[in-house]
Amino acid sequence: MSEQAIEVDAAEDEDFRPSASRHRGTYIEMLISSLISLSASLVLSVEAWLLAKDPDAIFSCDVSSKISCGRVASSWQATLLGFPNAFLGLIFEPIVITIAIAALGGVKFPRWFMISAQCLYTIAIAFAYWLFLQAYFVIGALCPWCLTVTVATTLVFASITRVNILDGNIRFGRFQPSVVRGLRLGVDTGIAVLVIAIIAAMVVYRYV
Repeated sequence: MSEQAIEVDAAEDEDFRPSASRHRGTYIEMLISSLISLSASLVLSVEAWLLAKDPDAIFSCDVSSKISCGRVASSWQATLLGFPNAFLGLIFEPIVITIAIAALGGVKFPRWFMISAQCLYTIAIAFAYWLFLQAYFVIGALCPWCLTVTVATTLVFASITRVNILDGNIRFGRFQPSVVRGLRLGVDTGIAVLVIAIIAAMVVYRYV
C-alpha cells in the first residue's frame, strides 16, 4: 500500500472516529430524557394505585373527556401485560440513567451490552407509539403524562441509537461513512424533532 493511500485511510479513520464531545452531549440528553420519563412513569404508577383503590378517582389531569389520565388508565391498553404499563418505566428507565451516568464518568460498555440496550429500547419505543395511537384512535382521550413518556422515549431512543452507530456497535457496511456523516450533520436530531412535531400536530388537531 502506498504512503498516500495510508494517509487517506488514516484521514478517513479520523473523520469517522466517535467524537468525545458529541458523545458527552448525547449522554446528557439521554440522562435528562430518562429522568423526565421516569418522573412521568412514577406519577402514572401512583395514579394506577389510586385508581385501583377508587375506580371513580379524579386526577389533576382529568380536564375533560378528551384530556383525561383516568380515562386512559381505566382502559385495557393501560394494563396490557397484566399490570400498569407505567411499571415498565420504573424498571427500565433507571437502567438507561445508569448507562448515561456511567458513560459520562468514562465507562465504555461492551458491544453486546449496548446492542441489548438498543433492542430493549426499540421494543420500548414501539410500545410507546402503540399506546399513543391506541389513545388517539381507539380510546379517544389524551393522557398528558403518557404523552410526556412518549416524547421522552423518542429522545432516549435517538440518543442511544446515535451512540451505537458512532461507536460502531450498529453497522451499515459500506454505507457506514455516509450514515456517520449524517449523524455529524444532525440528521438524527432533525428526524427526532420531525417525529415529535408530527405527534404535537396530531394532538393539536384533535384535542386543542
